[in-house]
Amino acid sequence: MRRLLPGFAVSYVGDGMSVVAVSWLAIQLAPPDSRGAWVAAALAATMLPSLLGTLLLGRFMSGRGGAHLAGWDAALRATVLGSIPVCYMFGVLDIWLYVCLLALSSWLRSWGSAGRFTLIAELLPQEHHLAGNALVGILSELAGLLGPAVAAVVISVGGAPLAISIDAATFAILALTYLFAVPRTRRAVVEEQEHTGGFAIIFRSRRLLGLVLLSFGFFFLYGPVQVALPIHADSAGTLAAFWTAFGIGAVTGGFGTGYLRHWPTWLTIIGTVIGWGIALLPVGLGAPTVVALIAFGIGGLVWAPFPSTSMTLLQRSTDELTRPHVLAANSTLGILAIPLGTLVGGPLVGVIGAQETMTVSAILTISLGVAAICFRRAGESP
Repeated sequence: MRRLLPGFAVSYVGDGMSVVAVSWLAIQLAPPDSRGAWVAAALAATMLPSLLGTLLLGRFMSGRGGAHLAGWDAALRATVLGSIPVCYMFGVLDIWLYVCLLALSSWLRSWGSAGRFTLIAELLPQEHHLAGNALVGILSELAGLLGPAVAAVVISVGGAPLAISIDAATFAILALTYLFAVPRTRRAVVEEQEHTGGFAIIFRSRRLLGLVLLSFGFFFLYGPVQVALPIHADSAGTLAAFWTAFGIGAVTGGFGTGYLRHWPTWLTIIGTVIGWGIALLPVGLGAPTVVALIAFGIGGLVWAPFPSTSMTLLQRSTDELTRPHVLAANSTLGILAIPLGTLVGGPLVGVIGAQETMTVSAILTISLGVAAICFRRAGESP
């Protein structure tokens, strides 16, 4: 596990860089009168094709170890993303080709995420799954703070194609890490169950279905916040302060998550949902900026355990054969949830306003957590 961490860290910094670089290069390539639409298309292309990859490649991915799944994703992204600056250098990169290459690079994204957390389950004993997931989450949050800043410097010096080439190089490093740093794991025995897709497995288990629906609703209700907060903030500096406060809280919460292994997992998961909704309320209700920033930082602190604890519960609720399929399906739904929430948030902000949208999101999030408690107590959701 220690040998994997440098590769994870480098790759997450590359992901953080791509948040800026992908949009910036799309702006450069797109016609001036349709830049907004093409930026949205480029960002969607980095996520949505993974849904098809999850649905169409389940049979081929059956019986593969976590290192195989994650390594193939890293190798594909390194190769395809690396071709973008090459095409740009030779003058053949237009906006259509750019979006197509981004879409191709994300084809195995859900399987890569599934492979990464399958690998954690393979390498660590069950009592350390939460700590391993939390550690990976900390690296992701830290890189999310560092990556955009690095991208800004690189773009100012060498342009967006250079930033994307560095992102591709980080995935090449990650692919080599999976190839050489991970001990060979045996391939799972192929059975008839391997042909069952992850979504079918989830729908057959009330425990998995309850968790996945809760996660989807949680991330979906977070989507409108991404639209409303920039409009609510009175300046770019204030907006940056909000996300910095959230990032600091999330990193701090990530360090504490690994010590929650003796807490009831479901209680932690539902508690983070309700806690995030409560922390968002002061922002939506128009609290003074300082109070709102503190509340948003607390929101990041409360948010942090959710991805790690929910992933731990998924790891414990699946076996060696079904785990990659279920984790890939869960990753796909997670990828879809926030963009769908964002699409709903745009019109909602236009109709009721940014501040009111965040209030609605907070109230519905709290209600989602309360409903989860009621369903568990009533025995309708395991």
